[in-house]
Amino acid sequence: MSDGPERELRPRKEEAFRRLNLNTQLVRRRRRRRLNSQNTVRRVLLQMETTADEHVVAIGGPEDQQPPKSLVDWALEILSTADPDEKARLGDLAASRWLSGDIPLPYDPSHPARPPPDRPARSAEVELLPPSRGPKLGKGGSAQSRLAMLHSLAHTESWAVDLSWDIIARFGAQMRMPREFFDDFARVAQDEGRHYTVLSARLRELGSHYGALPAHDGLWDSAMRTSHSLLARLAVEHCVHEARGLDVLPTTIYRFRAGGDEQTAKLLEDIIYPEEVTHCAAGVRWFRYLCIRSHDDDSISYSVPQPEPHFPGLPGDGTGDGKTVREAEPTSMLAEDIIGDDKVQQVEDELPSKITHDSNGHDMAAQQLENGFAKCKLHDSIDEAEAAVIRTFHRIVREYFRGPLKPPFNTKAREAAGFEPSWYEPLAVKEARVEGETNES
Repeated sequence: MSDGPERELRPRKEEAFRRLNLNTQLVRRRRRRRLNSQNTVRRVLLQMETTADEHVVAIGGPEDQQPPKSLVDWALEILSTADPDEKARLGDLAASRWLSGDIPLPYDPSHPARPPPDRPARSAEVELLPPSRGPKLGKGGSAQSRLAMLHSLAHTESWAVDLSWDIIARFGAQMRMPREFFDDFARVAQDEGRHYTVLSARLRELGSHYGALPAHDGLWDSAMRTSHSLLARLAVEHCVHEARGLDVLPTTIYRFRAGGDEQTAKLLEDIIYPEEVTHCAAGVRWFRYLCIRSHDDDSISYSVPQPEPHFPGLPGDGTGDGKTVREAEPTSMLAEDIIGDDKVQQVEDELPSKITHDSNGHDMAAQQLENGFAKCKLHDSIDEAEAAVIRTFHRIVREYFRGPLKPPFNTKAREAAGFEPSWYEPLAVKEARVEGETNES
């Protein structure tokens, strides 16, 4: 039999095998990059779990001390831990045990917990400077710039750990928040600890470490301005700041990738970025919840009440009554009680008065803000209950956040978090107040 046909087919086979090998190599390279990111996370999580278990053994050591009993107790323990790696590990353990049901109570109503510290314990190895004197990050064009960017990201995540546990310790019991609130922010805290840990590990892989560069604590300064108000804390820290992170992360990822650091780019893209969307969503969800709950007792929205308050329609022990947050959305909770009873105006007027009416007298400022918001009409498709919530958000951000919000906005990621443009676009307008009149510039 002639081998002529075989000779004719041989070049085609060789070309097919060549293409197959190229595709196989491409798949393998992609798989290696993916596995590198996954292995880094697995290694870090295993280290977190092992060290956190050792920490619990130490708590119940020779002195017969007992580990924290409630989630708020755990939060206070974490806020009192200075070492950032230990803080993240302990937070991961606390969140895991809470979400698995091993920690039975969010707080002990019979024994009020001590107040959280004005400032959480922090490592003395990280030099803190005023924000204006912080190191310049650059745009990732050099290895030094990329290290500075990575260090800044790790520092931000380390503060985010404290912020997440602080909102649980500072407001959870005092405001008698439902169990779902503790669930959400335990998850957020766990995520932030994991983000810090993988970024810190990446710094070490690149020959640096967290604390190698100075940093600033501007995030905590902002948190202290809202330490008396859960609604303000949610608006500024967990909506505005979280959403700002969503705005800048895509550019940050691009800069690492363009600089040849694909591993860091993948950590940010595959792990941190998607989870940050859920963090912003938690802020929006609980801000909306408080505005809705304020219909029954608006005093809870702006100030921390005395111990053992009672809020109509909520369980006395703060552990939830089986209803989810979604069941408290405006369409189900407010439709009958507010929309048909002209109480939307009451909600949007009375809530801000808690923020603007104090011994110094801010009624004039409140009226000036009202004049300015009249120029920022909400879309017709937004129902009146939601519009009242959004206008309350506008007022609080104007009061507690310095200056207008900075575009461009990552609209897609913000919408995935339930943070629609009507919430933030009017706040990108700078307002100039002159003799009671509000002008946009």
